[in-house]
Formats: sequence, structure tokens, C-alpha cells
Amino acid sequence: MDDAANWVRVAAVKQVSKGEMLATEAGGRKVAVFHLDDGSWHAIENVCTHAYALLTDGWLEGDAIECPLHAGRFDVRTGKGLCAPIEQDVATFPVRVEGPDVFVAVP
Repeated sequence: MDDAANWVRVAAVKQVSKGEMLATEAGGRKVAVFHLDDGSWHAIENVCTHAYALLTDGWLEGDAIECPLHAGRFDVRTGKGLCAPIEQDVATFPVRVEGPDVFVAVP
């Protein structure tokens, strides 16, 4: 792993099935980890940018997560807000899978 980044182990691979998500913390930040149906892994800030809500309390459909409060949606691959009332994208974090472990790089 890149020693310049702050890589934090956030889960075991077996904890997050394809099409599922996991709420965790890394580097003092609330992080949502996603294992998409295509096998890819992604991580974003787990707090909606519109109003405080944990995105992992919402609904994952394909590669989009819907906020449980106001139905705003984010692309979990890019963090981009996809519809109103979202006006600000959510932060994304690099993810690495090494052996049985999932790591996220946080600033």
C-alpha cells in the first residue's frame, strides 16, 4: 500500500456482500463502504451534504445511494449529487482490497 496515504482497515471482505454497504469510521470520519454488484468497491463520506443523515440508513440501488431524509441521491463511484435537493457532492475515498481486508485512505 502507498505509505503516503493514511490507509485504514475498515472491514473484512466477507462482511460486505455484493450489492451491500457498510457504515464505518476511519480517521475520525464517518465513511460508507460499498461493494457493488459488479464486484467493485467504493467509499464516500457517510453524511448527506444537504442535511445531517447517514447515507447508509438510506437505499442503495445499483451505484446510487438515496438519502433517507429527503430522497437526494449520490453516485457512490464519484460522490456526485444526482438530483435535488443535493447541491454539493459528497467526499470520496480510495478503497483497496488486500487479501481478506478492505482498506480506505482518509486524509
